[in-house]
Amino acid sequence: MSHILHDLHSEFPEDSATLHQLKLENRHFQTLSERYHEVNKEVHRIESGIEAASDERAETLKKERLKLLDDVAIMIDEAKTAA
Repeated sequence: MSHILHDLHSEFPEDSATLHQLKLENRHFQTLSERYHEVNKEVHRIESGIEAASDERAETLKKERLKLLDDVAIMIDEAKTAA
C-alpha cells in the first residue's frame, strides 16, 4: 500500500512531452486525466486514513484507477505511433 500521491507524469515519466501534447489537444484525454486525478486523490486519502471507506469502495476505486492508467497508456502509445 502506497501513501504517495502519483500524478500521470510520475506514472509515465518518459512520456512527459506526449502527456502535455495530449492534454492540450485531446478532449477525451483531458477527461480521462481529470478522472484519474480525482480517483487517485480519493484512493490516496483513503490509504492515508484521512477519509474512511469500506474495503469494497477502496478496491473499486483502485480498479478504476488501474483501468484509467491502462486507457492513458493506450492513448500515449497511439499518440507516439501517430507522430
